[in-house]
This record gives sequence, C-alpha cells and structure tokens, in this order.
Amino acid sequence: MKGVQATMLSGNRLHLQHGPIDLVIGADGDCRLAYAAARNRFETILAELVTELDELRKPIHLDSPVPAGTVAKRMHTAALPFCDTFLTRMAAVAGAVADEVLQAMTNATPLRRAYVNNGGDIALHLAKGQRFTMAMAGLDGDDLGRIEINHSDGIGGIATSGQGGRSLSFGIAESVTILAKNAAMADVAATLVANAIDLPNHPAIHRAPAHDLRDDTDLGDRPVVTRCDPLSASDIASALNNGTRTARTMLASQKIYAATLFLQGQNRTLGHQFTPQNRTIAHA
Repeated sequence: MKGVQATMLSGNRLHLQHGPIDLVIGADGDCRLAYAAARNRFETILAELVTELDELRKPIHLDSPVPAGTVAKRMHTAALPFCDTFLTRMAAVAGAVADEVLQAMTNATPLRRAYVNNGGDIALHLAKGQRFTMAMAGLDGDDLGRIEINHSDGIGGIATSGQGGRSLSFGIAESVTILAKNAAMADVAATLVANAIDLPNHPAIHRAPAHDLRDDTDLGDRPVVTRCDPLSASDIASALNNGTRTARTMLASQKIYAATLFLQGQNRTLGHQFTPQNRTIAHA
C-alpha cells in the first residue's frame, strides 16, 4: 500500500488519500498551518485503526471495552448511544476520521470556516457569524436541494448513507442525510435511519448475505439490499415512514439536529436546515 498522497486541488483545497481513506479539505484562514496539521495527523490514522480493527468490527454493547486509539475512541463514543440495535463501531469510522483531522486543524490555528469531507461524511467548523451551504445530489446526479448551516446551529457534522454509497445497507433508502454535533454521530445516525427505510419481505427488494458481497464486511451473513425495483407510491411512503420514526426518535433525544430522507421521488424532512428541490415533499 502506498503512503499518504497529498495534492492541492482547485479552490485552494487539500486532497489527502491513504488506502481506503480519501479526504477533501477546505479552510478559511491560515491554510498553510491548517493543512500541515491535517497532513501530520493523517499520516498515522490508518495504522492506528488497523491495530484495533478486529475489535472495532464487533457489535458494540454498553459493556464493550473502550478502544485505545483516538479515532477509535471517537467511533466508540459515537456508536454507544445507539447500541440498543445491531451496530459496530465501523458505522462511525468515516465521520470519526473527519472529526479527528478537523480538530488537528483548528488546534493548529484559528479558522473562520473549515471542513473535512471523507467521502460525503463531513466534519465542519464555523466561527461566530459564519455559515456553510452545500448541495445534495441523488444517485443519478439530480439536485436534491441545499443544506444551510449557521454557527449558531451548533452543527459540526454532516453524513449521508443509502444505496449507492460506500457501505452496505439493510435498507432501501436512496439517500439519508443527517446533521449532528459531529461527523461521527451523524455517520452512525445516517446508517441507522437508512437501514430503517425498508419493507421487510417485499418482493421488489433483493438481498444477499453481506459476506457474499465483501470479504471484509463487519455485517457477517446478515442480508443486505442489493437492488430495489420500482415501488408503488404507497410502498414508498410506508418505507419512508419507517425511517422517519427512527429519525424522529433520534431528534427527540437530541442525538441529531435534522434529517432528510429520499426514496424514489419522495422525501421526508425533519429540522429546518434543508431546502429540498420541488419533489413530493413532506415535513415530518
């Protein structure tokens, strides 16, 4: 495996890549110091995770041991509040890496705005008076709307999960985007809400054991979705309602701040940071 690859992108953004971890980083402030800190911290993250990978792939319970590594501890802390269902700490890995690199940057120098995007899971820093806007896109590249976040919202993480992403899913969501206090928490929540958007035993939903699709999966032989054929409008609504109930519970317990759920032309939104495009929209 090659070592860390670092490249400057247009817009004065930094691209860091090492093995499966691929970051795009932006900052407003002293970028030289911020990017140097990001690269220095990124150098050892993959090696640190590999040393505890077997434990991190196990289902987490209230009595699970706390890992030793800093990023692994972030994963543990993010996953623990959700451990009443099947979950491994790997559900938080992308967000936790983004959080760790962002903290290294903000520790190194004051920044007005900064973000670390780890394959769509984003750690975000906004100084007082700052705001952040980003677009949401569907699997087909269609514009799904905008996310608008202000410093006063207290949101430090954005994560998206669903079919077509990097991870396997138990559900049929095209896209679930979650806003939370950090990227690791958002990452876990997005995974679980996407899993909940489902119609058990529906003939249009095709599944296979996770280990048949990926040798390195932490999901074992549990059935994951491989394809979802077109559904009726009522079935789409039922699946989205299942996911909405899960998201609403997370919102009520303040585990997340907002959520938007998309499936085959319909969506649901919870919270006020989302501006969807004109589709079949319901505010839950």
